[in-house]
Amino acid sequence: MNTPLPPGAPLPGAPVPGVPPTGGRRLLAVLLVGGFVALLVLLAWGVSRSDRPDRESLPSPLIGKAAPQFSLPVLHDASYRVGSGDLRGQPYILNVWGSWCPGCQEEHPVLARYAETKKIRVVGYNWKDEPADALRWLEQFGNPYWVVITDYEGETAIEWGIYGAPETFLVDAEGIVRWKHVGPLTDAIVDDVLAPMVAGLESGG
Repeated sequence: MNTPLPPGAPLPGAPVPGVPPTGGRRLLAVLLVGGFVALLVLLAWGVSRSDRPDRESLPSPLIGKAAPQFSLPVLHDASYRVGSGDLRGQPYILNVWGSWCPGCQEEHPVLARYAETKKIRVVGYNWKDEPADALRWLEQFGNPYWVVITDYEGETAIEWGIYGAPETFLVDAEGIVRWKHVGPLTDAIVDDVLAPMVAGLESGG
C-alpha cells in the first residue's frame, strides 16, 4: 500500500520549481530549439531565392561541358541541315519551342525583343512539331530566330536533356554550355541574367 503524499508535495517525476531540468529534458529542449532555428533558416533561404529572376535555372549536367553533337534539318528548307559544327566559333542561344506550347507563345515577345538587339545568334529548336504548324506559328507571331532547326522525333533532344518547352540554353563560341533555363523567358531573366552572361562572353569571360 502506497504512502499518501503530504499536501503540496510534488508528484514523482514532476519538475520541481527552481530545479534545473534533467539531462533528458535538456536534450529534448535543445533539439526543439535547434529544429526551430533550422526551420527559420530554411524559410529565410526560400524567401531570399523567391525573387531571383533565374530561379527556374537548372543545374543541368551539361553546364560547363561540350554541347551535344547534332545535325538537324532546317525548318524552312529540310534539305539543308545545321549542326553543332556549323554554330561553333560564335556564342549562340538555343531556344526550344513548339507551336503547341503555350509557354512558348508567352515568352515569344520577350525573346523577339532581345533577338532584335543582335547581341547573339538566337537559334530556334523546333521540338516535336509539325513543320506546317511551326511555319504557320512563326508567320503569325514573327520569326526572331537566326535559323530554326527541327527535331520532330525528339532523339537529339534527349542528348540535350530537354524534357519540355520552352527551354533555353546559352552556348559559348567553343561549344560549351554555359546556362540553361526551363520555362518562359521574362524581361527580368533576360535583363538580369542572360544579357550580362552574353556580355561576359563577348568580353572573353
